[in-house]
Amino acid sequence: MRKETNFLLLWITSLNIHLIYGIPLANLTQNVHEAGSPIILPITKNITGRESEFYDNWNYKLEHSNTPILDAKVRNHTLPETSRSTGRFWDMDPDKTTHFPKFVDKALKLLNLKQVAYEIENSLLSKVSCTACKAGAGLLQHYIKTGKTEKEIKSTIYQFCVNLKIQSPRVCEGITEQFAPEVIYVLGQVKIGPEEICSFVIGDGCGDVYNPYHDWEVIFPPVPKPTLIEQKIPEIQAPTFKVLHLSDTHYDPYYLEGSNADCNEPLCCRLTNGPAASKEQAAGKWGDYRKCDTPKRTVDNLLTHISDTHPDIDYILWTGDLPPHDIWNQTKEENLNIIKETVKQMSDTFPNVPIFPALGNHESAPVNSFPPPFVNVPDSSISWLYDEMDSQWRKWLPSSVSNTVRRGAFYSVLVRPGFRLISLNMNYCNNKNWWLLLNSTDPATELQWFIYELQSAEFNGERVHVIGHIPPGHSDCLKIWSRNYYAIINRYESTIAAQFFGHTHYDEFEVFYDHDDFSRAINVAYIGPSVSPYYDLNPGYRIYYIDGDHDKTTRTVVDHESWTMNLREANVYGYPIWFKLYSAKQAFGMDALRPIDWDEMVEKMSNEPELFELFYKYYYKASPVRPICDLECKKRILCDLRSGRSHDRKNLCQTLESRIDTSTTVSWREWFYNTISVSMSVLWSIPRLTIQLPKYVLRFG
Repeated sequence: MRKETNFLLLWITSLNIHLIYGIPLANLTQNVHEAGSPIILPITKNITGRESEFYDNWNYKLEHSNTPILDAKVRNHTLPETSRSTGRFWDMDPDKTTHFPKFVDKALKLLNLKQVAYEIENSLLSKVSCTACKAGAGLLQHYIKTGKTEKEIKSTIYQFCVNLKIQSPRVCEGITEQFAPEVIYVLGQVKIGPEEICSFVIGDGCGDVYNPYHDWEVIFPPVPKPTLIEQKIPEIQAPTFKVLHLSDTHYDPYYLEGSNADCNEPLCCRLTNGPAASKEQAAGKWGDYRKCDTPKRTVDNLLTHISDTHPDIDYILWTGDLPPHDIWNQTKEENLNIIKETVKQMSDTFPNVPIFPALGNHESAPVNSFPPPFVNVPDSSISWLYDEMDSQWRKWLPSSVSNTVRRGAFYSVLVRPGFRLISLNMNYCNNKNWWLLLNSTDPATELQWFIYELQSAEFNGERVHVIGHIPPGHSDCLKIWSRNYYAIINRYESTIAAQFFGHTHYDEFEVFYDHDDFSRAINVAYIGPSVSPYYDLNPGYRIYYIDGDHDKTTRTVVDHESWTMNLREANVYGYPIWFKLYSAKQAFGMDALRPIDWDEMVEKMSNEPELFELFYKYYYKASPVRPICDLECKKRILCDLRSGRSHDRKNLCQTLESRIDTSTTVSWREWFYNTISVSMSVLWSIPRLTIQLPKYVLRFG
């Protein structure tokens, strides 16, 4: 037996001693000796050493199936060209004065609630949202502390929501019924105040407030990191796997053509929104660019198109978010029905194709609510969802993954000999998952399990692909969780060949860097576009070409294509036409898709406006209603591309943003003439104005 294997076995044995016999972490010491001597390591290190009643002592097994899911056959795909509740609060008196604490009254006067709503919907949280968060958390903690009942608090929340016109009365009612019990319970248990709570939830926009209850580190095995070898460009003409990536379907069974698409709720285009007041406000046949999700006919058409256009797909990555955005009106039963219906449709459309799913944040009801295993609150168990996912996913996954799927909705499978896929439940990094405020220390022990799988893969010479829903560098991912994940990617950079996520709805990527040298790119996370047009987007999907089975395979992405359809044209002409929007190597002039190549791409976009505009077009899937991207927009997007670690813009983006600011500085005179030039060109393009404008400008009219 190899020395490294002895290390791993001893390491696992030590973990089991800790978990089975309950030896306190503080009593465990690290003894690294020659192979054969004991190694005792804690599973996860809490920086403060504080004990918590919310403790998870899972004794999991590391055994899994080593039978490859994908069969052995030669695959030579033609690559893209490489030239470029029912309770109501209607009995409330809306005119009755509610006495808020002084700090809440002060905060409310400063709030722009429309901006807060926009920021929450788009995960662009600033100091405005921070102020709102502190006011809300402070108010709730004040009421809990003064002994108000849950019913009283819920009534106040509803009144607050309606009177300030945050949402429509029915949405306010639904949101209150869905989320209040969970939030009230959590805020009644935590020992921290609004400052720490909102810094934890919002991140950068709320300052970096030190929180000793949420500072922890995963533990790595005492195995040296392999010597780094320069990443090679995959061999030309070598066999490849053709992989379909679908994400964020958000199928809406209640979508109704002709209904009001311009409502004042989180989701429109539904029967309950009523008929449109005008043709311009009517929901389209195939979807809509406003706050509307995907009609059934569009999902059906998409899957038929994929089956006909890409009959040679080897396997599918399916990165979550199946239910729609009606978050105030969802039930467990409704979400499970959508999951079952969508899984059946996928299975029927691709009967002989392996599908590897990941769990999205919208699968739960209420949305974002994923209590870790330590939560022992009546009616709060997540087993209703995880057990059903295990049953549904069994169509494609071996029974050996049932243990981890039912525990935390994550798993590891062997795709081909030497090629492993690991699916993570990214809801344990979701900062909108309020349960994590109780204890964010490696929820469900997922990251420590992840390390074990990667270490085993390293010993066995396997390359690994990682899939999930929320990208680890996105602002929705907790800073502490993301920091630990980033450390794992750094340690196993020679093992992890690629990562694949969804959630943002945009067509983009994230680059990971050496945490000791931010100039060295080490990995890439590919973020697939959404099927849902929500919102301002065309529907889309991706095709990846993965280095296949041969002696010198890298298992990296050789190239990728993004496909879409023009939703406006589909609604005008009555039928969608799906087409390839671009292939990465051809569109961006890249020799390969290594981390270093993507890093160079980001650098080029910061200096070449035309290249950034091209990327921005693809980012929105060529949507004709995409907004103009100003300087701040450009800096945010380019920073996102460099951010595999969330809430760390200072370290990852400061130099990039300074360079953009410097390169785009123009004099006020140049700005004035450019603005006048653009404005006049727009005006002169309007036929009637070419006749009328001169006499008005010259005061002849």
